[in-house]
Amino acid sequence: MGIEQDIQQSQFRNSFQKAAINLLYTSGWLRDRMKVLFDKEDITAQQFNILRILRGSFPTPLSTLQIRDRMLEKMSDTSRLVDRLVVKGLVKKITAETDRRLVDVLITEKGKKLLSRIDAQQTEMDAILNNLTEKEAEQLSELLDKMRSAIG
Repeated sequence: MGIEQDIQQSQFRNSFQKAAINLLYTSGWLRDRMKVLFDKEDITAQQFNILRILRGSFPTPLSTLQIRDRMLEKMSDTSRLVDRLVVKGLVKKITAETDRRLVDVLITEKGKKLLSRIDAQQTEMDAILNNLTEKEAEQLSELLDKMRSAIG
């Protein structure tokens, strides 16, 4: 099925508008499928993103500002998301060594175990894009990188 059928629109201003609408629609489609996987672990996509970032920096803790800079979706409520992860025991806050007024965030063992369970579902996650070959997935990624580099 094409974007025309999916959104029941047959005409677009031009190919660029069609591509932009298709990208937005596909982004929502992908987010919905990933949500099913995250719901199994009672976390959101944003919380998963924070855990992924913290696992990548482990054992070095990160400030909420550093986390926000690395997030896939830049959000102003990173502190609130971190607080929810603290309540779940997936991350912990520690006083920054460089400035006692600041707090850094570190993933806990429980957080790492949760990510390991999600990692075990990689095949299911990859299957979301199973209509693409590996070469096509690489090409799509390159095109998306090219699109973002045009604007800066």
